[in-house]
Amino acid sequence: MDESRLGTRVFAEEALLGLLLPFWQVVIGAVVLVVLVLSVGRLARRGKSRMTTALLVTAAAIAGFAVIGVLLEG
Repeated sequence: MDESRLGTRVFAEEALLGLLLPFWQVVIGAVVLVVLVLSVGRLARRGKSRMTTALLVTAAAIAGFAVIGVLLEG
């Protein structure tokens, strides 16, 4: 049989993307971390009341994402 009909090429492309995927996750994670550190530094310079509000908003966002994740899991 001809191997091109069996989808050998598709599997090779998926393998290449599988190797690149962790690299892109690291790059995206690094960018998010840099932005997070810069924004927390700026927020801390603005004062205590803004920091408290930011922490409450962040906690609400984390709880909301967790609830959405649990609801969409099944």
